[in-house]
Amino acid sequence: MSTDMKRRIFLKGSLAASAVGVAAGAGLLMPQQVLAAWPKAAFEAKSIPDALTALMGSGDTTTSDKIKIKAPDIAENGAVVPITVESSMEGIESMAIIASANPVPLIASFNLSGSAMGFVSTRIKMGKTGDVVGVVKAGGKLYSASKSVKVTIGGCGG
Repeated sequence: MSTDMKRRIFLKGSLAASAVGVAAGAGLLMPQQVLAAWPKAAFEAKSIPDALTALMGSGDTTTSDKIKIKAPDIAENGAVVPITVESSMEGIESMAIIASANPVPLIASFNLSGSAMGFVSTRIKMGKTGDVVGVVKAGGKLYSASKSVKVTIGGCGG
């Protein structure tokens, strides 16, 4: 890479950093404006129905075989349990992952657009053995499926 090209890259980076600094200094770029709304009550709820009510408007779910949960039967390390929730339902609005035995059961929530596939995959922390519950909101109703995961070493300090 030539010296001239390096100088151009350096100047572009400097100008971009300066613009962000000026915007933040003038109060135009505040964290509340750039971050999505945080459903605090849902992520602080101690029970599954309370968390779902705060997040999706209802705590009542119907068990569905159209939701597939991929998780290990035995997780040797509860700090990083790979979880995949997939659904073939039409019109999925949102998906949530719950660890029933955790002190705060709601792990994650994903809002999906109408054209998105019903698929989320992540790693979660489980404090002890319990069910992983996948909740899908489609057509204004809540559907769920669960899978038991045995945790040999807890990820929440256990």
